[in-house]
Amino acid sequence: MMSRGTISKLAACLLNISEARNAQVVETIAKATVSVKESQDLASKTHQGSELACRSTVLNIFRDYDYNRSVLTIVAQLPVLQHCVYNACVHAYHNIDLSEQHGGHPRLGAVDLIPIYPLSSDVSLEECGNVANEIAKTLAKDVRGSSFFLFGTADHPKHRGLVQRRKEVGWFAGKHGVQYDKLQQDLGANPSTRYGLTGVGASPYVTNCNVTIATQDVQFGHQIAQCIRASTPGGLPGIQAMAFAHEGNVEIACNVESFLKEKSNTGECLENKSGTIYDHYSYTSAEVIENKVRTLASERGVDILGTALIGFTPDQALNLAIKALRSEQSEYWKTRTDVRMM
Repeated sequence: MMSRGTISKLAACLLNISEARNAQVVETIAKATVSVKESQDLASKTHQGSELACRSTVLNIFRDYDYNRSVLTIVAQLPVLQHCVYNACVHAYHNIDLSEQHGGHPRLGAVDLIPIYPLSSDVSLEECGNVANEIAKTLAKDVRGSSFFLFGTADHPKHRGLVQRRKEVGWFAGKHGVQYDKLQQDLGANPSTRYGLTGVGASPYVTNCNVTIATQDVQFGHQIAQCIRASTPGGLPGIQAMAFAHEGNVEIACNVESFLKEKSNTGECLENKSGTIYDHYSYTSAEVIENKVRTLASERGVDILGTALIGFTPDQALNLAIKALRSEQSEYWKTRTDVRMM
């Protein structure tokens, strides 16, 4: 049952694009998500649509100059979100030429990742997967030359996870000069240097937590990332981690996945109690991630320089979205900073 005061059918997309150095391009893409007439028409037909002061909101824009990568947190009711994300992607493909992109982060697409996450308790992972699939199909038809691989509940019938699909398509080796003609897509044209290959799918909410350590030894960073991954014995639940050279130091970049509570370890995770689908999920807190990295780094006398949260936890995203949609803050990102340092 939905709690009083919430909004039905809310979902989020943390849109990853391969551009951060041109702020005007990033903002143009963000603005495209909140200026779609079709979305407004859909919202007016959606339950509770008439109660909203705006139909969609961009809660956050995280831009990383060194990585040349941005993440836009877009929230709307599910039918509206589909059109908002589609419109943002069309603008991104128009403005980002992957053949000219350089950055320190792996990527295969000008639009690199389109993940759809449920927020409201009345939105299922299957619905989000269907929306993700429709976004990919429509873009493949309308943006000639675009191509897509699917993951999560958009990947019928296998439902393979994002990490598995990224390994299969070679995403972790993605950089300037990659041979796109050797990549394999699920939908769309053969991958090209112009648009690359875009990941599209749906899963429980994933946020990002990056810890910077005071060293230039990337190999040591890889060792720390390996130790904290959920797949490593003694690692942290729900954590996928990589290490990159970043602004003269090394950053341990973590995807923080929501996971069913029975996988949690006492004292290492936070439980959601927000009246959403995530009441059944937990996630590892930023404090736990930072402390684990600090302990491992200290074994070589390396200090922690800081921890950055990119975006929000699921309950934060839901609460901020309700506030923004009811107070006509479609460009909510302008009211806050990109990241929150711990």
